[in-house]
Amino acid sequence: MQSAPPTIVGELNERSREIFREIVEAFVQTGEPVGSRTLSRRLPQPLSPATIRNVMADLEDMGLLDSPHSSAGRLPSEAGLRLFVDGLLQIGELSDDDRTVIESQCAAQSTNVNQVLNEATAVMSGLAGCAGLVVAPKTDRPLKHVEFVNLGDGRALVILITADGIVENRLIELPVGTPPSALIAAGNYLNARLVGRTVETALRDIKTEIEDRRSQIDSITAKLVEAGLATWVGERNAGALIVKGQAHLLDDVAALSDLERVRSLYEALETQELVLRLLDLTGSGEGVQIFIGSENTLFDMTGCSLVVAPINDNASSIVGAIGVIGPTRINYARVIPIVDYTAKVVGRLVGGAASTEIEA
Repeated sequence: MQSAPPTIVGELNERSREIFREIVEAFVQTGEPVGSRTLSRRLPQPLSPATIRNVMADLEDMGLLDSPHSSAGRLPSEAGLRLFVDGLLQIGELSDDDRTVIESQCAAQSTNVNQVLNEATAVMSGLAGCAGLVVAPKTDRPLKHVEFVNLGDGRALVILITADGIVENRLIELPVGTPPSALIAAGNYLNARLVGRTVETALRDIKTEIEDRRSQIDSITAKLVEAGLATWVGERNAGALIVKGQAHLLDDVAALSDLERVRSLYEALETQELVLRLLDLTGSGEGVQIFIGSENTLFDMTGCSLVVAPINDNASSIVGAIGVIGPTRINYARVIPIVDYTAKVVGRLVGGAASTEIEA
């Protein structure tokens, strides 16, 4: 998580901090500019609107506030929000009810990783009031089944099911003249060598066996086997992206420019590059990472904030990422512990689901 320069925090006296905190909290609640008269009613200590305006002008000169236009109130800038999050935010504890909701809804599907992830994303989105997203754990796990399904028109669907219940599909082009028996033979060949192993660990043995012609399969079946394996090599480490609660992104739409911002965000959420870069973000630091507005190059054109945490397996390795995305005025004090706790619950359940499925 990026940090605001400590010198800025030190430059704020108690009055400036209190006024700045009230501006940010009012902005989080309403999304509207905050004026001096509104602040005079919110502050615990009575101050005149003129005094408040002077402090607001100083905060604006420091780059912590923005003014939509001269006659309006003030909004916290991205730098101001960063200062607030890093130096002034008081993060609360999750309530027992929130913990129970997260644990119960995720644990209800604890024998299937896909369902755990879907439930976790949905419950986190609902509690945080943002769009929830999760990068599914990388599927370099033991496999349970491989199958080739002929789709006609020279194409086939390769279906791979991992031992922890994740199903992935890929399209491949069939060699000219491929008979149905070759698809069955390719599936049988891979199932005999892949089940209980990962693609990565079995790939070299299979390629060597085919190249040395020690396998009892014909050339067309061998091409199918190689094509099926190639669909996962390299790409599989990225995982898959699950997004829930996109409707929350429309809550703050008040103008055409806002709608364009949301459209840009939707487009970003549909790219495979996002999956890889989310994993990079969570791998660059420990615990919850917070990216406000243009700090995050993933969504720098959308005016949104991202709060994301790594999913760690039982060996403390990062296998995925989970978080929420929403307007910069999200309730950071509530969202941060929700993301943190959900990531821990998911990490524990994903490990348990994998173990249960493998034993079965």
